[in-house]
Amino acid sequence: MLSSLSIRNLVTVESLQLELDSGMSVLTGETGAGKSILIDALGLVLGDKADSSLIRHGSEKAEITAEFDLARLPEICTWLESNELDDAGECLLRRIISRKGRSRAFINGTPVTLGTLAALGSQLVDIHGQHAHQSLMHRSHQRELLDAFAGNAKLAAALATCWRDWKALGKRVESLEQAQQERDSRMDLLRFQVDELQQLDLKPGEWPALEQEQKRLGNAGSLLADSQQLLSLLYEDEGARDLLQRAVILSGRMVQSDEELPADALAMLNSALIEIDESAPLLQHYADSIEQDPHRLQEIDIRMSNLLQAARKHRIEPEELAAHLEQLETQLTSIENSGEQLEQLRREQATLAEEWISLARKLGRARAKAAKALALQVTQTMQTLSMPKGTFSISLVESAGGQPGEHGLESVEFMITTNAGQPPQPLTRIASGGELSRISLAIQVATIGYSTIPTLIFDEVDVGIGGGVAEIVGSLLRQLGGQRQILCVTHLPQVAAQAHNHLRVEKESGDAGSWTSITPLDEEKRVVEIARMLGGVELTQTTLDHAREMILKTAS
Repeated sequence: MLSSLSIRNLVTVESLQLELDSGMSVLTGETGAGKSILIDALGLVLGDKADSSLIRHGSEKAEITAEFDLARLPEICTWLESNELDDAGECLLRRIISRKGRSRAFINGTPVTLGTLAALGSQLVDIHGQHAHQSLMHRSHQRELLDAFAGNAKLAAALATCWRDWKALGKRVESLEQAQQERDSRMDLLRFQVDELQQLDLKPGEWPALEQEQKRLGNAGSLLADSQQLLSLLYEDEGARDLLQRAVILSGRMVQSDEELPADALAMLNSALIEIDESAPLLQHYADSIEQDPHRLQEIDIRMSNLLQAARKHRIEPEELAAHLEQLETQLTSIENSGEQLEQLRREQATLAEEWISLARKLGRARAKAAKALALQVTQTMQTLSMPKGTFSISLVESAGGQPGEHGLESVEFMITTNAGQPPQPLTRIASGGELSRISLAIQVATIGYSTIPTLIFDEVDVGIGGGVAEIVGSLLRQLGGQRQILCVTHLPQVAAQAHNHLRVEKESGDAGSWTSITPLDEEKRVVEIARMLGGVELTQTTLDHAREMILKTAS
């Protein structure tokens, strides 16, 4: 629910901080005091289009902040998490309007688009009156309310799932049908490419092995000459071994003459001589293994040339040829089997279509039955709200063609007749704000347990009514307040007396401008306010007693 609202520099409000409670709250005050400012401010923070003319004179910007309690709204918490806007269960909406025409919106401190703000706002507050974002004006919400009233949630969900599966299969069928048109030419190309690469007898890892062998065979001559020269330098007369052996003998003789000669040096020389001796067979074996094979080198050059030519043709690297061949073979198999796959998918799609039509017919029957019951309830309530000839009905029109749709065969639209002899009109065409609010109230009462929007605001709900009808309106609003948070702008004491909470709107004017304030009323001040609404300027004891009696009657 809406727990607090902060307004700065909006029309006649300079600064206002309002804490709100659950139940039914009414806003009352003299005509022109600014009761509609609260509705305007909420509309802006919920995503309405902004107008810089709403900014208070002398200020550069207006700012509205609304805080919501999500303790009983897990679906809103889920929405915030999925949009990466959650903040430890907080829900803070903020809107800033600049006189330069710019507008900024924030959810939990994160900048968002106006569309995102409106998407969240439509789940938190519903304003009933002449307001474009009222959910009842949307046929999708009308359908959802009817299905909720009928207990169709599982059936509607199953239908939607069936439709999505049918739609997904349709896309696969369409893709395969398009592929079929190009099938012959594509198959010829793939067969040619596969045959050409298969003739190469490709092996994974072949290219790097060929590169290494080519390098070795190509340098065989110089490697053999270098090996022989290395062996000669190490082991022939006057070679490195002879010189090192002389050094060992000499150092041994020196040790006999001078024990100060470092022993480590002599050990290192002996170790070097041993290592040279041990390297001899290794180097000789390497030299013996070097083969000069011009024929094999020619074979490798030809093989590498063929692989390189094929790789260039397919615009890949030579080492990727084997994997590329596997891909082409897979594509060829898929296309060769596509005809069978296409027929199988068509059979599955037809089965889903049959399942969908069965679910849609069942859903349609449930909707038709529930539509009559809901229409009767709403009509009865409407006729107690100063619309004695008013009737409510629900139009269920089956779409032409019978193609599967996400929400069933029929469209759902709420229809209204306010005067006898007139044909039913869509709810969206009701011109009178008062009538629209009362009709919305009747619908909300009938569907009180089915809508998920936690806060409802009724503006102009009591226009053109009074007396007993006003008392009925107040009673219905209080009834709604038992399950939802209700805010109601009213000028009727019969409505105000039935509220759980009472807010008085006042405006002060002076040479420097005008200021609107909203004050919560305690019990005594509430009696005075309702007496003012009953009796006008001069309050008598009789009027005060009457006001107190009205409040006590509601409380009892």
